Amino acid sequence: MSGTLAEFSQLVNAEEYLEFFQLPYDPQFVNVNRLHILKKFSAFIKTIDSEAPNLSESEKLERYQSALQQAYDTFVTSSPLDEKLFKVFNDKPQNVVMLSEIGAE
Repeated sequence: MSGTLAEFSQLVNAEEYLEFFQLPYDPQFVNVNRLHILKKFSAFIKTIDSEAPNLSESEKLERYQSALQQAYDTFVTSSPLDEKLFKVFNDKPQNVVMLSEIGAE
């Protein structure tokens, strides 16, 4: 990897991140899961930055690369519904009674 943090900060979409870190990917898979991959990657970056704020640029980029691979792999083995990264997956529907909430008397 020969990129810099300045170059990293200019990246916009999932494909650019994957290409920056020279990670192999399936374009169709990324097209379907892009928002989930990026959301998971963002969470990993926040953890890396908060747990190890004094990393060198190369160490930080290596961890980011690993985090992106982990985010991508998460959705190879799991579904967005299982991961529940977005608020819509966690909100309880209004005015709806779930069958699981109805008790047998």
